[in-house]
Amino acid sequence: MKVSLFLSCYHDTLFPEALKSTVKVLERLGHTIDVPMQQTCCGQMHFNTGYQTECMPLLDNMLAAFKEAEVVVSPSASCVGMMREYYPYLAEQHGTHAQAEAVAALNAKTFELSDFLVNKLGVEDVGAYYPHRVTFHPTCHSTRMLKIGDAPLKLLRNVKGIDLVELGAKEECCGFGGTFSLKNADTSMAMLSSKIKNIMNTGAEICTAADTSCLMHIGGGLHRLRTGIKTLHLAEILASTEEHAHVS
Repeated sequence: MKVSLFLSCYHDTLFPEALKSTVKVLERLGHTIDVPMQQTCCGQMHFNTGYQTECMPLLDNMLAAFKEAEVVVSPSASCVGMMREYYPYLAEQHGTHAQAEAVAALNAKTFELSDFLVNKLGVEDVGAYYPHRVTFHPTCHSTRMLKIGDAPLKLLRNVKGIDLVELGAKEECCGFGGTFSLKNADTSMAMLSSKIKNIMNTGAEICTAADTSCLMHIGGGLHRLRTGIKTLHLAEILASTEEHAHVS
């Protein structure tokens, strides 16, 4: 299958290793990768701060960039959530019938990485090896918007050598929420403190998730407290093999 990679701003500018790892996993499974260079921001930041009409040129650009794609995959659950949840709303409120149809066509073939692997392809073992104690944080966008269920956990349970431990109060938000963490810093930090306490209680070396944005928030807190616990995107664990094990 030819997979078009939706980069997302976070990964493209700050965490490219998650993108490289996504490519490694998909190529290991026999897929070819296409990276449409026309793609830009999906508009999530604009939408979250109330600039809905300003999202429309970005929406149109994404529609054009992935129009010919067979399937679109991204390691960013929040960006895929933006497309799935809010592109239909934007097209209805500020667009045309033609845009709404194009959005529906794009969303039908757009997936977050673990959702694509488990629920679209039926693959739960990608041949990964990662001999570390790991806990998984289910991000709000992946669970509440995309409803990917336990797809990431199914993949992690099949990683050879891993010691996967359940995170307490895992359904609680980490407090990032994009601009929420900036506009409501005190509340955000209180939520983050609770999340960090639960992560530390697992004794994990690594906290992983399907959203690098949340991991950046969590990782910053873990680093400031000098916990020694690191964060790593799910794709990077899945890309790790016995021959080329990821060094945490």
